[in-house]
Amino acid sequence: MYKMMKLVDTVRIDPMLFGDDIALNIKKALKYKLEGKIDKSIGCIVAVCDIVDIGEGHILYGDGAVYYDVTFNAIVFHVDLQEIIEGEVLEVVSFGAFVGIGPLDGLLHISQITEDFMSFDPRNGRLNSKNGRKSLSEGDHVRARVVAVSINGRDISDSKIGMTMRQPALGRFEWLEDARKKAKKNKTQKKE
Repeated sequence: MYKMMKLVDTVRIDPMLFGDDIALNIKKALKYKLEGKIDKSIGCIVAVCDIVDIGEGHILYGDGAVYYDVTFNAIVFHVDLQEIIEGEVLEVVSFGAFVGIGPLDGLLHISQITEDFMSFDPRNGRLNSKNGRKSLSEGDHVRARVVAVSINGRDISDSKIGMTMRQPALGRFEWLEDARKKAKKNKTQKKE
């Protein structure tokens, strides 16, 4: 889920930039330092939006730069356990599918896609159900529930998000639409 958060950090401004607009340089330094970084407690910082407050600058002995304590607003992406999230299938592999969910990717293990047995079709690059009624391919849009979150603050590529679609109202969008139409049809037949 995307959130707007007020954050505080310390930023270093090089002496070469002293003559320029300090607020602009602080914002540039914050963007360079934080955008795309991940923190276990707050999530992935997507964008630094605006500066709220710039504290008094401090010079450290032996360093000519000025360090400012800055309060700023940022857009943050944070994944919560049990959150229902939508994304696009980025890659299908023999053990499941990787789904893009904002700036991170989640894994739908092959056992967590449907109640049916799924098998990998390497020639077509998709997962097919045993009865052949359902398939999952690259580019499909899905709705899933987050069942495991392991964020690595040092290396974002080593973070792991596990997801499932084996619950009602979850799955590939086309499956959900077909189920809705079927339920509507059954409801009108019962009225007759």
